[in-house]
Amino acid sequence: MLYAILAYHVEDVVVSWTANQDTAVMANLHEIHEKLTGEGTMGPAARLGGTKGAFTLRGPGAGVIIDGPFAETKEQLLGFYVVDCDTREDAIAVARDLRRVNPTAVYEIRPVQLFLPGAPKEATHSLADHVRSAQS
Repeated sequence: MLYAILAYHVEDVVVSWTANQDTAVMANLHEIHEKLTGEGTMGPAARLGGTKGAFTLRGPGAGVIIDGPFAETKEQLLGFYVVDCDTREDAIAVARDLRRVNPTAVYEIRPVQLFLPGAPKEATHSLADHVRSAQS
């Protein structure tokens, strides 16, 4: 079964990380991604841009575009993973692995009821490229 693991974090904490701190977290996450990919469990994943670049469409009809997500919480959705796990417990184990290397994040695990992959896209940046560029 497919599960979405939504990664929430206090955005101010993440943007306060030094380049070395960010690289260390991303390198640790990359190890988990590689393990899950090797197991055939890892699906699409994304690190989302900051909320300052976000906008929301709301309201009736064509709606109105407003800047920002305006969530009533300090924690913002900053990334997600789609994983293919046999059981709920397996999905929880993946989230625990992610939390082990990024302990200040909060992970919400939700079953995916419908997944339409669309056209395959090239990665904008692989995690390995991000880690390598930050280290140089």
